[in-house]
Amino acid sequence: MTVLEVKRKDGESFESLIRRFTRKTIQSGKILQAKKVRFFTKPKSKKEAKETALRRKNITARFEYLKKIGKLDDFESKRGKGR
Repeated sequence: MTVLEVKRKDGESFESLIRRFTRKTIQSGKILQAKKVRFFTKPKSKKEAKETALRRKNITARFEYLKKIGKLDDFESKRGKGR
């Protein structure tokens, strides 16, 4: 990993120095690399993907059941639907 270094030239304004630093940072690709690393999510294993799919399916089935028997309104008010 290389460090970007920008030295102030004689008579250069602070704004100009910042502009030059920003331009060098963008050109080096450091910002893009940092964003890729920050938002990278590890791919799930097949077992983990199946478990989450089953969990979602069970939750959906439970909501459908509550809606069918007419208890969904009570459940939503306890859960804090107004948020």
